[in-house]
Amino acid sequence: MGQPVREYLLTLCITAAVTYLLTGPVRKFAIAAGAMPEIRARDVHREPTPRLGGIAMFGGLCAGLLVAAHLTNLKDVFELSNEPRALLSGAGLIWLLGVLDDKWGVDALIKLGGQMIAAGVMVLQGLTILWLPVPGVGPVSLTPWQGTLLTVALVVITINAVNFVDGLDGLASGMVCIAAAAFFMYAYRIWYGYGLESAAPATLFAAVLMGMCLGFLPHNIHPARIFMGDSGSMLIGLVLAAGAISITGQVDPDAMKLFAGSETAAVHATVPVYIPLLLPLTVIAVPFADLVLAIVRRTWRGQSPFAADRGHLHHRLLEIGHSHSRAVLIMYFWSALIAFGAVAYSVNSVGTWFVMAIVALSGVGLVLLLLPRFTPRVPRWAEGFVPPRYRRGNREAAEAAADTGAVAEGGAEDGAAAGQVAEESAPQPVPAGINGATAIGDRSRFTHRRRIGTPQ
Repeated sequence: MGQPVREYLLTLCITAAVTYLLTGPVRKFAIAAGAMPEIRARDVHREPTPRLGGIAMFGGLCAGLLVAAHLTNLKDVFELSNEPRALLSGAGLIWLLGVLDDKWGVDALIKLGGQMIAAGVMVLQGLTILWLPVPGVGPVSLTPWQGTLLTVALVVITINAVNFVDGLDGLASGMVCIAAAAFFMYAYRIWYGYGLESAAPATLFAAVLMGMCLGFLPHNIHPARIFMGDSGSMLIGLVLAAGAISITGQVDPDAMKLFAGSETAAVHATVPVYIPLLLPLTVIAVPFADLVLAIVRRTWRGQSPFAADRGHLHHRLLEIGHSHSRAVLIMYFWSALIAFGAVAYSVNSVGTWFVMAIVALSGVGLVLLLLPRFTPRVPRWAEGFVPPRYRRGNREAAEAAADTGAVAEGGAEDGAAAGQVAEESAPQPVPAGINGATAIGDRSRFTHRRRIGTPQ
């Protein structure tokens, strides 16, 4: 193989373009099919919004793999390995299960069984963990049953972790995109830096996953015009798990030839070998922590671990005063810090500066958590690059409108006039008929936010 960086980028772009172009027609199809469930008590959005965004993401996955199969360097991945076909088989099953759940609803135990079947299909086609690099021992071969159980467990955990975090507009797709970017950097370094072609499938999976998320994110960013639903969240969770399984159990650590020299040097040199054991968890550390906390919280209350509630991390951020967009960006920040920090740690040249940088960035993250109502002032030359709420002119107009309303309270005549002006300038509500406001018109903007747990 050569250096197929451009081919990976082409695959990523094709996947993103197909996903982006398919999302619009899929949205209209979801509206026509009635895949717009009623707003639940735990939901943050206030308008019925179509789901089934996973259909477009699955189309992007198929397009990316199809293009990669015809490229000069990447086609060897399909000729030398059966892993892409295994991924496509498992992804098709999990996607179909998600589509059924988005339209009619599927019991949680049935979904769990479907996830295990999808993982088993991948195992039958060769996408499984064959050995584990154990510190101080070296590679330990696994029996077929051990490899199957470990593979199924990793797939189920990753799928549900991503599914649990899919609670805010653009949250799951953005976090998985960050995780895929970090995973791509690690997998490509193993493939090209050590000359191990067995890491090429995992690199391809990460590139395709990034394209799926980037193509869907413009439609899903707040306020979302379509949700990915379980058909999308379970799909991207399975693709992320497939990449982790491929590079963890298929790449032979002995092939890296890192066990020469002194014991200290060998331990330091084999850090990249042990990172795959941790990377699948670090790239989803935030959603995995949310998953564990949700199970503990619900079990403590005597509820089913699969019962829905409003106690997720993103709900907590909204409760302490963060806006929707700020809560999503904070989750992005922590995901990027953990995922890219783990990848950077696998590079042997890191040292004290790396630890200091992680500590400094963690401090920045804590400050952001403690300043929920802080609104940054953006220079006028940069106002075109930020959302309207951060622009100086809009803030001044809002303050002036508030002052006008306060003055108008002094007189009945002035108050009536001000009320008439406010009524004329206020955005008219779009009737939420059978298709919902978001589905039939422009995205509505709300002038107020209700606190979580209070009635509308």
